[in-house]
Amino acid sequence: MTGSILTIKDVIHYLKVNKRTIYRLAASGELPSFKVGNSWLFKQSKLEHYISSQHNRANIGESNKSKDN
Repeated sequence: MTGSILTIKDVIHYLKVNKRTIYRLAASGELPSFKVGNSWLFKQSKLEHYISSQHNRANIGESNKSKDN
């Protein structure tokens, strides 16, 4: 099995966001995650892909704004 599995605490440090934000995003399905028992777990490779997609989405939004001006 390749890729690291991260806990909530790991993701808090990795993304530098509040614990409630991680729980909210995981529960809504926006943040790629899975549950084992009562614990949320995260594949680091999927989080990296999520970060990249969010970054790309922000860049597209900025380029559309500049085209409108």
